Amino acid sequence: MTEMDKIREQIIRDNYASVMERIEAAKARRNAGGEVTLLAATKTVPAEEILFAINELGLPAVGENKVQELLSKYDAIKGTVPLHLIGHLQTNKVKSIVGKVDMIQSVDSLRLANEIARRSLEAGVVTRVLCEVNIGREENKSGVLPEECIEFSQMLSEIDGIEVAGLMTMAPVCETKDEYKKYFEKTYAIYLDFLQNKRHNKIETVLSMGMSDSFEAAIEEGATLVRVGSSIFGERYYPTK
Repeated sequence: MTEMDKIREQIIRDNYASVMERIEAAKARRNAGGEVTLLAATKTVPAEEILFAINELGLPAVGENKVQELLSKYDAIKGTVPLHLIGHLQTNKVKSIVGKVDMIQSVDSLRLANEIARRSLEAGVVTRVLCEVNIGREENKSGVLPEECIEFSQMLSEIDGIEVAGLMTMAPVCETKDEYKKYFEKTYAIYLDFLQNKRHNKIETVLSMGMSDSFEAAIEEGATLVRVGSSIFGERYYPTK
């Protein structure tokens, strides 16, 4: 291990400890009970750094945004912790990841859900999915509209090959914590409706919301899973081509 490697590991170690402290503090302030899972959003993060966080720090889950990057790290990470696809998924990429990921968080159309289900049945697996909610009604973001979410989740629950485990949202970029909380509060209200309409209690439910700039607000408003990247690994590095 080089001196730079040691420095990098210490940075990740310190960042991870800080994030965990902030999660615990936010949980103490929340009205909803229950645990919160930290999922590391590992876009552009090398596999060795992800494995360090898993093996040395206890990172419980990993999420990748892009299928190609997920596949490039899959052999190194598989079998360690649950692996999620958290970014937008095109139907022609579904076959590449079914059976490799524990959850697809970004389902926002019946076409995509049916393709995941078809590939899952072919592979002999059931894929857990989340309904993505466009809580900010942003034209440039994917997700179903808030008023369509419950009906959409019910339609998904009728499809063999997938299990609808809950909801995911990405709030608009906000300047203050209170602004974020308004969006997360609305999503939590939809999540409560989802729980009431859920067909059975066998599936452990998930409310995935909050990222590095907003995970504390999300936890305070009821998130069960937060997607944190740069607060653990630092700003993303995009190599020039």
